Amino acid sequence: MTDDAKQARRTDPAVLRAHARGLFISNATMDDFLSWATPRQIDAADRLLAAELANREDAKRTRLLRRARFPVPKSLEGYDFANVKLPDGYTREELLSLDFVPKAQDLVFHGRTGRGKTHLATALGMKAIERDMSVRFLPTAELVLQLGKAKRDGSLDAMLRDIDKADLLILDEFGYVPFDVDGARLLYRIITNSYERRSIIFTTNIEFGKWGTIFADDKLAAAIIDRIVHHGRLIEFTGQSHRISQALMFGKPQNQ
Repeated sequence: MTDDAKQARRTDPAVLRAHARGLFISNATMDDFLSWATPRQIDAADRLLAAELANREDAKRTRLLRRARFPVPKSLEGYDFANVKLPDGYTREELLSLDFVPKAQDLVFHGRTGRGKTHLATALGMKAIERDMSVRFLPTAELVLQLGKAKRDGSLDAMLRDIDKADLLILDEFGYVPFDVDGARLLYRIITNSYERRSIIFTTNIEFGKWGTIFADDKLAAAIIDRIVHHGRLIEFTGQSHRISQALMFGKPQNQ
């Protein structure tokens, strides 16, 4: 078998055409190329296009990861779900499939500090990026301060447009610090603008009954809770603090 024959066996023109479509190269151009190219040239072109597509995909993932602004990247590898209580009829497989994102459903991760809420939310966000979804990780207290500053300096619309590009928002430590009225209304605007358009994961240690205190407005809190109850799921995190468990493992005393 000649070298050209070996090359011909390696390269399927249909695969080359698929790579070309991914780079918006027209069928007419490919028809012309395939009409005169040798098998070796077809193989070289396929390798070139495949490498370009792979490099573009890597660049896109890097860009999505940078825009997400995770404080510390986390993965699902080794994550302990023993103390994660899912709603009846909702399985771990469904959660990890990210089925809630295309459905624009919300998740509330509720539990005391150190139970792994932020870890799981971040890991799900990282998995979403692997599927070419846009994610924003937003520490809630910091977000409210940024919204207030953006409103004062006239850049609020630009900030909201950036958030609006996300498929998934992660509002971390929701309610750990109460908001003033203006901050609460700006945050409410983001949440309501996301309704049926994108998913939000809230991580919080505050039960629904106390959200009115967070927002300094029972009506705002009730509207948000109603949205979540009718278009989302509550996931409870129980058990011992992961931080305490790790400290005990290494024999470190805990501050009381």
